[in-house]
Amino acid sequence: MPNTLLDTLTRKALFTLDPETAHHLSILALKTGLVRGAKLPDEPLLRVKLWDLDFPNPLGLAAGYDKNAEVPDAVLGLGFGAVEVGTLTPKAQPGNPKKRLFRLVEDDAVINRMGFNNEGHAAAHVRLTARMKKHKSGIIGVNVGANKDSKDRIEDYVKGIAAFADVASFFTVNISSPNTPGLRDLQARDALDNLLARVLEERDTQTKWVNRKVPILLKIAPDVDEFGLDDICSVAVARGIDGMVVSNTTLDRPARLKCTSVAHEMGGLSGTPIFNKSTIALAKTRKRVGPAMPLIGVGGVNDAISALEKIRAGANLVQFYTGLVYGGVSTVSYMLRIMAAELKDRGVKSLDDIRGESCEDWAKRPLNS
Repeated sequence: MPNTLLDTLTRKALFTLDPETAHHLSILALKTGLVRGAKLPDEPLLRVKLWDLDFPNPLGLAAGYDKNAEVPDAVLGLGFGAVEVGTLTPKAQPGNPKKRLFRLVEDDAVINRMGFNNEGHAAAHVRLTARMKKHKSGIIGVNVGANKDSKDRIEDYVKGIAAFADVASFFTVNISSPNTPGLRDLQARDALDNLLARVLEERDTQTKWVNRKVPILLKIAPDVDEFGLDDICSVAVARGIDGMVVSNTTLDRPARLKCTSVAHEMGGLSGTPIFNKSTIALAKTRKRVGPAMPLIGVGGVNDAISALEKIRAGANLVQFYTGLVYGGVSTVSYMLRIMAAELKDRGVKSLDDIRGESCEDWAKRPLNS
């Protein structure tokens, strides 16, 4: 993907800094208006209607960047159709010890073991309430998690639904981070069934107060086997979850990684190297949940073609974060132009016309690819 001169210079400057310092500076640049996106024309081909929400395009910023809901509107200004803030836990927590974020520059990848570092529910809710009072539009998803020291992690998710029901466009229940010990145990059938029952019950309770049934999505890990995915999908369908996000970072380290000096670091790997693994998981999920359940495809998206391939594999929407780190602020606008051009060249009328067309091929491949 070609970068603008500004993207190139900004990347060179930020990449001289520690990754976490660079992240904080990028948030500051967005907050102060130093970095802004270009005004994009509305493209009907790229619109997506899900639940009661109208997405101007299918590209979303994945959770992990705007952890504390500091700059959601500035991020939307880069061209994203939606932004997911968080992961947010009931109590503020510092996360894991530093150093905990690593660039694999030759691989267009990142390893992180942040550990849900965030300021907690209260601080984020103040910010999201303030933007609503200013009549800000745009789709803001809220990614909720559990505190590391929580005695009842499921209750933490319930608290998240209660805290943000009045300000969230949708919820993502994140049980798939590899950086909170034991969190992925909630993907086991019985634990997951209990979790979904309780968060859906709380959502339905909140519906009476907010006059809206806020969609709840489940974010899963790519590091599951066929039997584990069977359990997750069957529970999700049985409980009537509103959608799934496939997938989070991986603990695997593909043999083809070039940055071997960093690849040994503990944490979740994101970026280009996990595209195949996450897309296989996406397609296999689509096969299991059927055509109706909304799915968000995440993992390894870095250009228009990879975004379209996620949709062809079965996704309704696409999210990325690492691709923005390496592509720069013009990434989204460029991707949208190319996506629209590709669809027009094919003569299709909407993204629905290509959704799932490569699902069978991806789903035939083993999950450990």
